[in-house]
Amino acid sequence: MQHCYQDLISLFDNLFFKQYNTRLIKGGDEPLYAPADEKCAFHQIIFAHGYYASAFHEIAHWCQAGAKRRLLEDFGYWYIPDGRNEKQQKRFEQVEVIPQAIEWAFNVAAKRKFHTSADNLNGYQGDLSGFKAKVHQQALMFIENGFPPRAQQFIEALTSFYQTPYPLTAAQFGEKKENSGKEHEYETV
Repeated sequence: MQHCYQDLISLFDNLFFKQYNTRLIKGGDEPLYAPADEKCAFHQIIFAHGYYASAFHEIAHWCQAGAKRRLLEDFGYWYIPDGRNEKQQKRFEQVEVIPQAIEWAFNVAAKRKFHTSADNLNGYQGDLSGFKAKVHQQALMFIENGFPPRAQQFIEALTSFYQTPYPLTAAQFGEKKENSGKEHEYETV
């Protein structure tokens, strides 16, 4: 199956531009959420290099952000780039569980493999399998209790476009591998 970032841009615009004055934009090296201002009349979710993973991750943050946060650059979130110490990394992981669970659902809906990201290659690594388990658990909670409304809309659009079974089920998020020798490895279905 071919995945073209232009399809994501079209799906996003068709769903959200009129109501939220927000567009998905292919950018360069760094992703960014930029609220409308005197330079641009609409809000921009700028994803890196046309990468699906970057687009999905940035959209997931947007789907979680409330109305006030959507008026702030990068939603007003704290962010320290790669090279975080242990305390900074633990804080990063706490705020990443929900958006990465949403991102995982986007990937399932688009029939793509998902990888959690601790985004700290040059810093404290921590418990990566534990972080993935938390993201997986949050995804299962969303399956049971519902995703945030904009995330749900985007999941529905993705499942329709990629002809993925809907509604999403826990089985689509995989099960723990028993004989892999690693904790919290998941085989997606």
